[in-house]
Parts: sequence; structure tokens; C-alpha cells
Amino acid sequence: RSNNAVNSSDQNNSNAPVAGRNSFTEGQAKSRIEKAGYKGVTALKKDDNGVWRGKASKGGTAVDVSVDFQGNVNPAK
Repeated sequence: RSNNAVNSSDQNNSNAPVAGRNSFTEGQAKSRIEKAGYKGVTALKKDDNGVWRGKASKGGTAVDVSVDFQGNVNPAK
């Protein structure tokens, strides 16, 4: 079992992306999204607020998702 840099309960502390300097790489953002139960993550781009945004699917439904600098994974509202 690998030890992640941040040991968390994998629960979001926010239901909306929090703006801030994001140190996640694209690969880290993608694996964070996959760990949250999404598949087929594509089109990841970091926006001006430091939030990674992309497309993925969960339960067969395509959704826009985001990962903020705190590691919160959220579907777009």
C-alpha cells in the first residue's frame, strides 16, 4: 500500500472548487478524479483559479468534473 503525501479521508471539504494555487500535476488530478469513482477522464485543463477541469463519466453519465488545490473532486453544477 502506498503512502500518499496527503492522508485524507477522501471526503471533500467543499462542494465547490476552491480557488488557489494548484500543485497537482495533470496526472495527479486525473488519478484523484478516478479515485472518486469517475472513468474516462479527458480534456483536463487548469483554469485561471488553479482548478483542474475536465470531462469524465460516472454511472454511464458524462459529466464535467473539477479538482481544486485541496484535492476536492466535484461535478460541475
